[in-house]
Amino acid sequence: MDQNNNKKPDQNKNSNWRGFIHLICWAVLLAVLVSYATTYMTSMGHQASSVEMEYSEFLGMLDSGQVAGVDFDNSESILIVTPEDGYVYTNAEGMEYTKSTQEDGTVLYTHVDKEGRELKLSLELFTVQLQSYDAIVEHIRSLEDAPERAGKDPIRINQDYQPPMSPILLFLVNLAPFFIIILVMSLVMNWMAKKGMGGIGGIGGVGKSNAKVYMEKSTGVTFRDVAGQDEAKESLTEIIDFLHNPGKYTEIGAKLPKGALLVGPPGTGKTLLAKAVAGEANVPFFSISGSDFVEMFVGVGASRVRDLFKEASKVAPCIVFIDEIDTIGKSRDNRMGGNDEREQTLNQLLAEMDGFDPTKGVILLAATNRPEVLDQALLRPGRFDRRITIDRPNLAGRIATLEVHTRNIKLGEDVDLKKVALATAGCVGADLANLVNEAALRAVRKGRKLVSQEDMLAAFELVIAGTEKKGSVLTEFEKKLVAYHEVGHAMVAYKQKNTEPVQKITIVPHTQGSLGYTLLMPEEDKTELRTKEELMAKITVSMGGRAAEEVVMDTMTNGASQDIQDATNVARNMVAMFGMSEEFGMMALASRRNQYLDGGYGMDCAQDTAARMDKAVKVLLDEAYKTAVEVIRENREDMDKVVAYLLEKETITGAEMVAIIEGRDPSLVENPYASTRPAEIEAPARKVHMISEKILAPEEAPEETPERSPEEDPPEEASPEAGEGTT
Repeated sequence: MDQNNNKKPDQNKNSNWRGFIHLICWAVLLAVLVSYATTYMTSMGHQASSVEMEYSEFLGMLDSGQVAGVDFDNSESILIVTPEDGYVYTNAEGMEYTKSTQEDGTVLYTHVDKEGRELKLSLELFTVQLQSYDAIVEHIRSLEDAPERAGKDPIRINQDYQPPMSPILLFLVNLAPFFIIILVMSLVMNWMAKKGMGGIGGIGGVGKSNAKVYMEKSTGVTFRDVAGQDEAKESLTEIIDFLHNPGKYTEIGAKLPKGALLVGPPGTGKTLLAKAVAGEANVPFFSISGSDFVEMFVGVGASRVRDLFKEASKVAPCIVFIDEIDTIGKSRDNRMGGNDEREQTLNQLLAEMDGFDPTKGVILLAATNRPEVLDQALLRPGRFDRRITIDRPNLAGRIATLEVHTRNIKLGEDVDLKKVALATAGCVGADLANLVNEAALRAVRKGRKLVSQEDMLAAFELVIAGTEKKGSVLTEFEKKLVAYHEVGHAMVAYKQKNTEPVQKITIVPHTQGSLGYTLLMPEEDKTELRTKEELMAKITVSMGGRAAEEVVMDTMTNGASQDIQDATNVARNMVAMFGMSEEFGMMALASRRNQYLDGGYGMDCAQDTAARMDKAVKVLLDEAYKTAVEVIRENREDMDKVVAYLLEKETITGAEMVAIIEGRDPSLVENPYASTRPAEIEAPARKVHMISEKILAPEEAPEETPERSPEEDPPEEASPEAGEGTT
């Protein structure tokens, strides 16, 4: 592991050097191209307006006294020659041009054709500088006293001459602007990539993987920080053990799993569990999101997949984690084009998972909450060998999760985490973490040093109903209407079997849109299994508010809209998917969509069947509403007493409601959060009894029974009844 830790700075250093070398190469290439283009354009300009002569011809003109001036062009190492007036230049066609200087100083070469027309041409004579500046000047000065130059001005030589720059230095000067421009572009692209603005990762880094590499314990998360997912941890622990001790598995021919897919609802801890694997494995851990593979350029995603597995194979054994793999792993169909970026990325991922050697110890972990959209080629054994479900925690899991999140929270002695866990049935780990944090914040707002049970339950209510709207003002009629509505829910729940006990009733408006609510809290943990009686009781409780409005207030309000929607959803599921209607029986009319995202269901029946299904749903709703109305009418006096007390206090507990119904003083209730289930009504789970007597299989039954006395043997005709009773 120390070697891996030492490699990380070296790898970063090598990556930086590679990026710098790419930058230099681009700058050199651009500088060479621009220099070549500049030279070519300059040469074309000279060829258009200038005439090149041989250097020997230039020396001959000097010796014959025909040169008036010489200019040194340092940029191109040439000599620009200015002849004396009267010098005759002969072109390739044999035409002769005589040099003359105009009054304004313009130099022209004049030619008179056979017809007497005068043609004027502007030319510039030049030659390549084959000697040094000093040698040429010395030669010119030695010729000034020659007889041929008698009476002429000295030959003019430009005095602002500068020695030519070194070719290497000249190249570097030309290179600098391009280097600066590309450097700025690279920095801008990197900044855009970090800000999520679609950057391409810098010049030369388009196809590089953006995976974050975590080394030993760098994530700061271990299995100790993950609770409520014992089955998932067991499966991942075996993978970690394989990485540490592959010998004991390979001895009997076992192969290392190539991949494990973590599936579950949002907030259940899939990413947290993957980080815990990194903390437990003590091997390099690559973490990347599926969206990091998708860019604006086609082929970039596939390149990044190749780069990711290439880097992973260098430091194997290691773990590669791809979060939200459904971004690139969606099923391929005819709607995808041949050049679709996601399809190319998926194909490359499939090829890489088939290509790497499992004995090297590269394990791929992926997380998604939409497994139904993943491509079947991605899910087959040999790619993702294991599918680990990270489901909502049960009661024991929620208690363990609360213990983890309250580890650094100062709790009061009255805090009962089991009661909080019971109240939070169906919540995931993220919900529980938020609940604990909200309870701690509430304790601080109240000026306490410890978090109490009241803070925990208030935080739970904050999550489901929002904060109180202290500025809302209800009229007396509205308060009375809301009070009867909420007590209607509570009374139906209290008087029925197969319901959850009433915990709290309030008519204080809350931010989630409700003018009040009734909180029901289970007394024991239940699985997802529900009987028809329990579902009908749930619908009836939802109908209790509207029933109280009609029976007591003789009106209807829109406050029951959410109750009606919840009841309709339950009834529709009973008919469409649970087979609980008399008309359709064991016939599935719909199927679940997006199992882990609560996406509802899709209809799998004809339109006329769906219309009949709606009628069956209405039958269930009418039956539940009729039951709710009967309960309200039978308990009208008790409701009036509870409503009067609720209007005075605005918020009461279930225990106080029970005290009023039983004729006791609600202010004397010792435990306001005590159970409100009537003694004659048992909890549904308590009706289930395990068989304690051993049941023998047919082959184990004794062939002969010992003889018994007549007093011990029951009559033969009674034995069938005894058998039914045992069953």
